[in-house]
Amino acid sequence: MSISCNPIDFNVVVLISGSGSNLQALIDAQAAGAPYRIAAVISNRADAYGLQRAAQAGIATQVLDHREYPDRESYDQALIAAIDQFQPSLLALAGFMRILSAGFVRHYSGRLLNIHPSLLPKYKGLHTHQRALDAGDQEHGCSVHFVSEELDGGPVILQAKVAVLPEDSADALATRVLKREHFIYPLCLRWFAEDRLRLNQGQVELEGAALAAPVVFAIPQEPG
Repeated sequence: MSISCNPIDFNVVVLISGSGSNLQALIDAQAAGAPYRIAAVISNRADAYGLQRAAQAGIATQVLDHREYPDRESYDQALIAAIDQFQPSLLALAGFMRILSAGFVRHYSGRLLNIHPSLLPKYKGLHTHQRALDAGDQEHGCSVHFVSEELDGGPVILQAKVAVLPEDSADALATRVLKREHFIYPLCLRWFAEDRLRLNQGQVELEGAALAAPVVFAIPQEPG
């Protein structure tokens, strides 16, 4: 895989459903010189605040409401058509609250990333912070992974950890984890755009070498 890291050439399409805080982190990284260009932001919800973030940054937006389609497959085919208008080198899920069909995942195989608020393979799906608290975990965090046909089951690239504090609520824990998400997701997009990261026959490769385990990024823990 040889990909130009010219941000004009390396187009990213971001899919969202909500506030778009991870989208904002990607926008901020682009503004700071990251080697990619967010070509479009697409949401399945017209009220997603992330659409406003994109518009404020001069990024094209589109709404494709899943409720207007009879089934997941027909929606995903319409979504593929919308995405492919922008000729993306990479597709980034940033709080896109849809389970993707196998055909969709195969179409973007090797160039589809997701950020998930847990230390995968722990806590796939929803309510990850409360589940970590209920389990009595001493650490929690977030993961960036390539998307596979299994929900939150694709090969993990990079993780960041936080300590679980005795007084933590799910909201407090979520706030600290989100700060890490905002760091590691733009980093993974940079690696991919610079052709340092790839998926080769289901195996994550970084700097030309297979990853035996996810990279765990050490981000200093702020007090409290």
